Formats: sequence, C-alpha cells, structure tokens
Amino acid sequence: MTTARPAPEVLAWSRDLVGPALRAAVETLPPSMRDIAGYHFGWLDEHGRPATGDGGKAIRPALVILAAEAAGGTAGAAVPGAVAVELVHNFSLLHDDVMDGDVTRRHRATAWHVFGTSRAILAGDALLTLAFDVLAGSGHAAAREAARVLGAAVLDLVEGQSADTVFETRQEVGLNECVRMAEGKTGALLGCACALGALLGGGSSERAGRLRRFGDRLGLAFQFVDDLLGIWGDPVVTGKPVHSDLRNRKKSLPVVAALSSGTPAGNELATLYRGEHELDAADLTRAAALIEAAGARAWSRERVDELFNEALTHLLSADPVSRPAAELRTLAHLIAHRDH
Repeated sequence: MTTARPAPEVLAWSRDLVGPALRAAVETLPPSMRDIAGYHFGWLDEHGRPATGDGGKAIRPALVILAAEAAGGTAGAAVPGAVAVELVHNFSLLHDDVMDGDVTRRHRATAWHVFGTSRAILAGDALLTLAFDVLAGSGHAAAREAARVLGAAVLDLVEGQSADTVFETRQEVGLNECVRMAEGKTGALLGCACALGALLGGGSSERAGRLRRFGDRLGLAFQFVDDLLGIWGDPVVTGKPVHSDLRNRKKSLPVVAALSSGTPAGNELATLYRGEHELDAADLTRAAALIEAAGARAWSRERVDELFNEALTHLLSADPVSRPAAELRTLAHLIAHRDH
C-alpha cells in the first residue's frame, strides 16, 4: 500500500495537476475578462504583466481529485471537475469582495479595488460560465450529471450568500439560520467538490452522496474556522486586517452565537453592533473580547471538532480506497485546525 502523503505535498500535487488546465481554461476568456481573472488568481499584475501572487491553497480542487481516487478512479479523469469547482469558488470570491467591500485578498488589492466594481462582477460571471463550459467540453460520460450537481451547489451558494447579505441589515439573526446560511455559502461547494470527484472517478450516485456529505460537513467546519480567523486571525496569514469581520459588523457564526447567548457580554456586544458610529480599534478589541466572554469562541471551536468527526464518519461510510482516503483525512484535519 502506498503511504499517504502529507497535506503540503498533496496540495502541491493537486496544483501541478490542475493548474495548467485551469490556466488553459482562463486563457479562452475574452481579453478584458482574462486580465482581471489572471490578476485575481495571482498570475498577472494590474498591468497584465506576469506575476507570482498567492493563488490560495486550492483545497477544493484537491478534494475533487482525491475523491475520484477514493471512489476507485483516476485523478486525471476528475481534472475538469477540479477546474470547474475552482472557477466557481473564485467567481464567488470576486463577488464576495465587492459585496463586503474588502480591499485586500491574499496580501494584494482586490480585483474590484483595482479594476472597478462592474468589471470585477463581470469577471466573476465569466468564471461561472466557464466552469460549466469546462464540464460540458470534457467529454466525460458523467459530465451531464456533474453539471447538474455543480448547478445545484451554485444555487445553494448564492442562497447562502444572499442570506449573509440580508443578515447585515437585520438586528436579530437566529443561530440556526446562521448555520443554514453557512451550509449553503461554504458547505455546498466543498460537498459538491467531493461528489464531482466521485462521479468523474466512476463512483455510483450512492458513493458520491456519501462523499458529498463528507465534504459538506467539512465545508461547514471550514466556515466556522474562517469566521474565527475573521476575528482573531493573524493578518500575515489571512491577508486581511485584524478584526476585519467585526469592522464590517458581519453576523458571522461566533458573533451570532454571542448575540444569542443571553449573557451580559452578548448583550453588550449587541449594543455595540447596533451603534451608528464607525467602530474604532478600541471598539473592535472590545467586541472580540465580548465574543470570547460570551463563550462563542470556545463553542465555535467545539463545533468544528464535532463537524470534523462527522465528516470522517461519512468518509468511512463511502468505503473509500485507503490511500486517497487517508489523504482526504489529512486535508480535513488541515481545514479544521488551520486556526491553531
């Protein structure tokens, strides 16, 4: 039996396998969209010259090709699915940066901040369209079913993102509806990544469903960790300013957990969040301390551990091939513990 590789090696292998196909797909875009997409991926600077920016860990493509192997297929067969998932993910990031008003991502100015809001939105639309074109053009026997799975995930993602946006204008947000929002916004695409891999790897619909549940539990854990990093993350690691989510008064999972806690700290946080003034550095530090005092930081971390264990149970139920299954567990651990 081949020994499972550590996470950095798996991610490097995935980037080497999927990267050329991703670049080739983006090269088919019209020049105006190609330049913005190239900048967003870190391949180009704002003038269209070659650059070596950070393109992210590319965890989702790795999940696709490992799921294909776990289902008994080959990584190569799942490359179109990996490219499609990465295109959809980056479509969502381009739009998310516009909606949140974020001016930095991966230690660089966001695409909308460089090229303008309208052009960044259009570039995101182009990536979404390209994702389905890549699947349709793959010639794979499961391409049609894969496109339907991807389309359903995109609708869940959009619904989750819509809920996230609506929450910003509401004073009261329930914890259960916040969790449902995160399941759509983040969980759906990670679940889709694993299902696509299984389908393109020749797995049955039942096996794909079990791997999808592994991915969506992992995706929800990912969002919990992302929300923790949005409050307490190191800017050197996250590429965003400290307390960035609090500055935008985002109702993230730890925030809503604190607001729903019924504790004095949660009540004080509610007063701070409902204020009209811009939150200064002292306010942001106080808000973070209140969330922790309300027990929401510890609860979020505990929920991540529970979701991690649920994900592994679903992975085991898919009767996966041993080596890629071990590497999926390794990636799951990376996702669930990247705030440590």
